[in-house]
Amino acid sequence: MIVYLNGDFVEKEKALISVDDRAFLFADGVYEVVRCYGGRPLRLDEHLRRLEQSVRAVRIEFSDFRTIGDVAKRLIAENRLTSGDALIYVEITRGSAPRVHTFPPRGTKPNVYVAGMEYQPKRNQLENGISVILVPDIRWSRCDIKSVGLLPNVLMAQRALDVGADDAIFIRDGVAVEGTASNFFGVFGGVVTTHPKSNYTLAGITRDVVLELCHKIGIATQEAPILESQLPDAEELFATSTTMEITPVVKVNGIVVGNGTPGPITRQIQKAFWELVRSS
Repeated sequence: MIVYLNGDFVEKEKALISVDDRAFLFADGVYEVVRCYGGRPLRLDEHLRRLEQSVRAVRIEFSDFRTIGDVAKRLIAENRLTSGDALIYVEITRGSAPRVHTFPPRGTKPNVYVAGMEYQPKRNQLENGISVILVPDIRWSRCDIKSVGLLPNVLMAQRALDVGADDAIFIRDGVAVEGTASNFFGVFGGVVTTHPKSNYTLAGITRDVVLELCHKIGIATQEAPILESQLPDAEELFATSTTMEITPVVKVNGIVVGNGTPGPITRQIQKAFWELVRSS
């Protein structure tokens, strides 16, 4: 596999950074993941804008985002990812410097890493849905920054796996906020509902696509908190992300959602999404 590191295209095994890298020492970095279909990145510009927002929020000295887009497209070709499903992973850290909590001296170069890789979608989950558990939201209060500091997400994803579930949904102050790596939607009275954008959620690119598609095909939507107490009354639930696309949720804490199968509105949104992918 060929990857990009700090201006060079190299074999992945030869892509090396210092153990003084700030992301290694402090999780002092941000990242982005872009889905590619048949060699075509989906909503690349939106992903790059979100990456820029994360970089600005944590004050990393980097501004050459157009280069990241060009690099991503070259890696698709270099790694023969022009057919099938693939992912582009981007990570930008504050750079390598002696371990001090404050920022390193101005002019310290960030470490910029980009990789392209094959991806195998979880077709069974897309078709049949997943089960989730509800967990307390133990994350920090800037979840809108796509930080590499994902330990709480890792712990709760593993907790779900340990009890035989597929994922976990964070609960903060009685509200179902989002999944460990996804945005969370419910259907109540035929209205597709998801948590408003805030510092407690990541503004998902696929989330925005779903809201756009609902508007296009005439499905009512609202951005409003989904209370934990409302979940037993949900007609349908689903999660969205770059990798999960639109994945139905058919069980919460062992309790069946609806009739236990993906609902008609979720199916309608999935169909519209796949049509969008084919036409992009």
